[in-house]
Amino acid sequence: MATETGAGVSENQNLLAEQRRALILDEVRRRGGVRVNELTRKLGVSDMTVRRDLDALARQGVLEKVHGGAVPVVEASTHEPGFEAKSGLELSAKEDIARTAAELVAPGSAIALSGGTTTYALAHRLLDVPDLTVVTNSVRVADVFHTAQRSGGKGQSGTTVVLTGGVRTPSDSLVGPVADQAIATLHFDLLLLGVHGISLEAGLSTPNLAEAETNRRLVQSARRVVVVADHTKWGTVGLSSFAALEQVDTWVTDTGLPAEVREEVADRVRLVVVAGEDTEVAES
Repeated sequence: MATETGAGVSENQNLLAEQRRALILDEVRRRGGVRVNELTRKLGVSDMTVRRDLDALARQGVLEKVHGGAVPVVEASTHEPGFEAKSGLELSAKEDIARTAAELVAPGSAIALSGGTTTYALAHRLLDVPDLTVVTNSVRVADVFHTAQRSGGKGQSGTTVVLTGGVRTPSDSLVGPVADQAIATLHFDLLLLGVHGISLEAGLSTPNLAEAETNRRLVQSARRVVVVADHTKWGTVGLSSFAALEQVDTWVTDTGLPAEVREEVADRVRLVVVAGEDTEVAES
């Protein structure tokens, strides 16, 4: 007789191997990874049976076995969408993240903002923070501050904006040797970093090799690193990694990130802040 467990997978000793493996694969893809002991409880089968199923699925190339469980096989992304293509995605999540991340920025601090649509949303939230020094390799982010200053409205509170040089990417970031050299001579209190993808194995990654190097320099020049990225970035792997999860001080994300992923990431990232939840944000 079948019984339902937490994730909705039936425990049934009589499931056919094909059915079990389909359920296992669905769990791996849905959650971004599973452990052997979890599968034995949910499927009501032995540890050995689960490991045989994982071996079979790994041979098919649909998942990858890791110590104690399995994760999805993720192909490295080499496609970099343009700024306009990305700007309409996950709008509510980006606004929540921007609002929460802005609370981490102290007046009078020197900050860096990377390129991306989430950092673009964040830039609007920082117009009221006085006496900032903002270094950015994003044309769009710089325009937010410059437009506010020209209009005589927000952004007139002593903020200085420095736009690095470099070669423009499809996402309107400036990258390459000119940007890298400029960033290498600077020191930031805080880096607010948008990313293309986040995963346990690849860390932070991007499909653009030059942008990866520029982001690497940003991370190296910052005293604290805050990643601003919604849940859809989880499990995405770009062509080039530029930082490990252990280099991230804070990840500000949204409520769409599954609880089990938050727990797993919390073992590597110092602080995970979920925007939209009733939590106070405090940064020492």
